[in-house]
Amino acid sequence: MSISPMTPEQLEQSIKITRLFSTPLASLEYPDFPALNDELRTTILQRAAETPSVVHSNEGGWQSDDDFAAWSGDAGARLIAFANTLANQLSAVNSLEHGLIEPNLQWTLSAWANVNHHGHSNALHGHPGAFWSGVYWVDDGTDETCSPVGGELEFIDPRGMLPSMLAPALRMRIGGCLDAGYSSCFVPRTGTFLMFPSWLMHAVRRYEGARARISIAFNLCG
Repeated sequence: MSISPMTPEQLEQSIKITRLFSTPLASLEYPDFPALNDELRTTILQRAAETPSVVHSNEGGWQSDDDFAAWSGDAGARLIAFANTLANQLSAVNSLEHGLIEPNLQWTLSAWANVNHHGHSNALHGHPGAFWSGVYWVDDGTDETCSPVGGELEFIDPRGMLPSMLAPALRMRIGGCLDAGYSSCFVPRTGTFLMFPSWLMHAVRRYEGARARISIAFNLCG
């Protein structure tokens, strides 16, 4: 006696999907960010007026040395403490005896400020030597019209192009897998802190806003 095959509905309900090798992208709004940002904006713009820009991945704009902690005052110290707390919440230490243990680490942190104007961007890059990297937007540059101003933070699929090269129109009909082989973008938002693994390659698309976009980037080493 033959067994009838499953209907598509039965098959869909029976499939168990395990999503392997996921990459975390954590975002969090800083509490009471307007007050913090008022202090940071003044300090960063003054620093930009007094010191020349360094050049790494930035294509235009101003970037400080990675000594943000040394000149950013109390507002900078509060943001750095927030970054340390967030990194601890996202991390664990593996113990043979106890398994994954939530750490209470004081991360070795470097940070730098960025001021971008119309037409500026950042080339594709990663952050060797760090575990977590992050960015905080002091001012995303949007105006009262809330029109798109570009400058999205673009992340490249670490698996490379292979999933999209074989059949560009083909997609995995599985949640979280539609972008396989492509890039994903995060739109900057004032007061938002974004943290991601330092090995994840990323770029900043061309910024089209009329006002300065101000951000602070971080590297954290355990």
